[in-house]
Formats: sequence, C-alpha cells, structure tokens
Amino acid sequence: MSARASTAAVLSIGDELIAGDNIDTNAAWLSARLLDLGRLVVERRTAPDDGASISRAITELAARAGVVVATGGLGPTPDDLSRQALAASMGEELVVDDESAAGIARWFKEQGRELTELNLIQAKRPSSARSLANERGTAPGLAGVVGGTPVYLLPGPPREMQPMFEAQVAPEIVSAGEAWRSIAIHTFGLGESDVARRLGDVLARTDGPLAGTTASEGVVTVRLRAPASQDAELRRLERRVREILGPAVFGDGDATLASAVLDDLRRREQTLAVVESCTGGRLGAMLTATPGSSDVFLGGWLTYCNRFKRELVGVDDSLLTTHGAVSREVAVAMAEGGLARSGADQALAITGVAGPGGGSRAKPVGTVWIARASAGGATDARRFRFPGDRESVRTRSAMAALGMIRLASVDAEREPLLWQREPAGAEPRTP
Repeated sequence: MSARASTAAVLSIGDELIAGDNIDTNAAWLSARLLDLGRLVVERRTAPDDGASISRAITELAARAGVVVATGGLGPTPDDLSRQALAASMGEELVVDDESAAGIARWFKEQGRELTELNLIQAKRPSSARSLANERGTAPGLAGVVGGTPVYLLPGPPREMQPMFEAQVAPEIVSAGEAWRSIAIHTFGLGESDVARRLGDVLARTDGPLAGTTASEGVVTVRLRAPASQDAELRRLERRVREILGPAVFGDGDATLASAVLDDLRRREQTLAVVESCTGGRLGAMLTATPGSSDVFLGGWLTYCNRFKRELVGVDDSLLTTHGAVSREVAVAMAEGGLARSGADQALAITGVAGPGGGSRAKPVGTVWIARASAGGATDARRFRFPGDRESVRTRSAMAALGMIRLASVDAEREPLLWQREPAGAEPRTP
C-alpha cells in the first residue's frame, strides 16, 4: 500500500476563520484524531465561503492525500456552499436525499419550528455521494469520492462534527494504511528556541520519526511521530529527548503542569497551600481543575490588598512599608505565613504587577515575585519579568509557581526558569 494511502488533509471552511473572528479548533481536533486512526495529516487548509475556492481546495487536497475531511459550510444560508463545491469537484448535480429530508422535517417538528424550503437545501447531496446523519442538528454530513479519494464534509459546530466523525467517518478510515504513533513530551522552564538548540539534530532528522515543537504560555511540547513499523526507533528517540531535556520534562500525553505537580506531591505524601495576590486565584484554579486534587491541595488565600496580606497570612507591616508589596521580602513572608497557617508541607506565594497600569521604573509591568516555602526547609524566592498583557502575566505567574514546586520535587531547585530575572536560590526562613 502506498504511503499516500495513510495520509489525510483537513479543510476548514468559513469567512469567519479567514478573518480571524473565530478560532479554528476543529482542525486541531481532527488532526489529532486522524493520527490516532493511522492517518498522518500532510496539509491543513482554510477556504472562504466561496464555491470556487472550496471546490479548488477539495480537488487539490484530494490529489495529495489519502482522505480529505472538511468542516463548515453545510448550513441553509446562501453563503453555505460546501455541498455545491463538492458536487462541482465530483462533476455531478445535486439531488435531494429523501431520508435526510425526512430527518430534517422531523427535527423541526420536534422543536416546534416551521420548516422552510431554505432548510431543505441541507437535504441535497451530489448524486453519487452519501448523506451522513446528524444526531445533534439539522445539517447532514456528506461523503463522496474525488479522483479516487474519499472526501467527507462535516458540520462546523464541534458538538455536531465530533460525534458524526466518531460514528460515521472514523470506522471507514481507521484500517487504511499503516498506523502512526504520536508521543507528546511536555516541558516547562525552557524557551522554545532553547529546547530546539538542545535537541539539535533531533529536530533536523531527514529519516525515521518526525519531530517538532510547539509552545504555549511557557509549556514547550516536543512531538514525535512515526509509523508503527518504526516503534522501536520512536521509543529510542523519546528516551533521548527526555535525557537531553532532563528536569524540564514534566509529563506526556494529556498531562498538565498542575497535574504533574499534584502527582509529585501525592507520591511524596505532601500537601500544598497557596497565597495569591496578582494572580487572583488562578493558581488555585489550575490545581483544582485536576480531578482528585483535594487529597493534596488544601486551599489558600487571595490576599489582593495589603490589609489581607497582614491580617490573613501575617505579613509584617514594616515589610510592606519598607519593600513594597511586590518584593522578595513580602513574597517570602506570604509563603511562610501560608505554610504556618495551613499546616501544609509546602506553600506557594505570588505577588506582582500584572498591568496594564501600576508599574514603575524599578518594578515595571510584568514584575512578579514567587516564593516557595517548605516545612523544615528553606524558602526559595525568585523574581520574574513576564511579557504580554494582563492575562498572560497572570497565567504565566501561576505556571512559574507550579514550575518552582515541580523542580523541587525532582531535586532541581537551582535550575532557572523561563522569564526568571534573578537566579534561583534558597533563603533561610525567618523564625
């Protein structure tokens, strides 16, 4: 079987995607699922709501890939032109699919809504194509063949597209060609360019498993892909990547930095508390987003104003007056106060200037102090300068706090983290 038989292309249709009004989450979801099914995605394309553009994209992608999956443009309005475009690519006329028409009529009756001729256009298909039932909406999908390549058109809304793909598309394409395997290795604390520099020729391979990187809010993921016949080589490459990146690696697959931290705490039979200022509860939200976090995460304090820093976690007023709320001294006092009051084994504290206002020459927007206190140990306090807007600064601050406790769990406390301005270092806790 040819290499092309195990490939796929994804086509996203809609002016709103071209204009950037909507984020194309369908393409990312489909690419991952197609790889799971043994289909390597060789191209992703976006087309506007223009029949000629859509038809051209379908024809070109069908000539390159073993299967094409497209989403969008199956509604009842004049700018929904995907079915007409598929018919043009197949060189066929549109015909009414009686079963689809009956299903659409039934749906409108159940909803107590009036069926119009405009809605019935959704029941049309190219003469040799098949309609795919939609259990979540009115727009059936379509399955046709262009130049010998299967082409599937699916609705745009994810709640309709995903069930249709799983029930009616996946079973038809899963067995074609050699299955591909994918491994996602997640790191935190290194920039994407630093990861690339360290990996060197791993990313420049011309044969064997494919390797690449993606980055989001400080998490750099190294993705390795290979056909099933290269599984042993894929595993060797995975071990090499983990060895090169060392303590920066925190997990793989669906793991998040928060879930990795919780697993580390669970393994050590330790508990955690947090004291947050500029992050406004974001660190706690990240931790509690993981099911089962309550066995190690005790809770925390949201000390946004100085009075709460004093009254809730015992920050001495002289520290606030002398050094200001955004300082090493106050971050340390917040962490140690949270540790003492919670009875946890470890505590994290965050205080900073998230912006857009409030910065100064000495403490510009993005300046954040994060401290980690541990029972019977020393307090690690670090200054960061995070780029981006307010939301980015807050998210990256919470991630950096998790990064600090993660490094401690793998005995790498002295390792610096991305965006860190002052070197890692432990400071004795005040009595």
